[in-house]
Amino acid sequence: MRRRSILREGVILLGLGLVELVAFLGMGFMRPDMPAAMDKPSFWWKLASMGLIAVLGAVVTILSLDPARSPRRGLRWILACIAAIFAIGWIIDASRNGLSGLLVRLDWTQGVECVWKMVALAVPAVIALCLLIRRGAPTDRAGTALAAGLSSAAWGAFVFVFACPSDDPLYIAVWYTIGCGIVTLLGRIILFRVSRW
Repeated sequence: MRRRSILREGVILLGLGLVELVAFLGMGFMRPDMPAAMDKPSFWWKLASMGLIAVLGAVVTILSLDPARSPRRGLRWILACIAAIFAIGWIIDASRNGLSGLLVRLDWTQGVECVWKMVALAVPAVIALCLLIRRGAPTDRAGTALAAGLSSAAWGAFVFVFACPSDDPLYIAVWYTIGCGIVTLLGRIILFRVSRW
């Protein structure tokens, strides 16, 4: 068996991620109002947040595949980033007209559709990280599985950002949390089972 290379594994994940993103956009799923969306701070907050969590989760996962490393410290950093992301989203949202029309802003029918699309877009990342975990030797299997689940969830959400029609921070905080939560939980359960010495 070829010796593990953290850099090679990172490049493979990045390459697979780029292939998925290009394929997704190439199939015409990009939102039609992308130029207007790119003028909104909330779009960039959404994109940067999901990208950051996806990258941090992947790095923590890859590093924790070494039996001498634990993912716990990295997971604490990820949780701190998530808290900061919500705080920044709240600041962006506070500049809006308050919470009037809460139900309109949350648009549950569109939200449910967003959730399943995020879950579907996370599947390639779950599979790729599963294959890496099977090759590694994590000693903290639960922590590694959690980091991989978080990374997969954030990656699916990152890809979906390019098609998501809403940039409302409240909508994103609710529906992206639900979608990422589902993927993280399922990823944690599935990837814990496949991680072994």
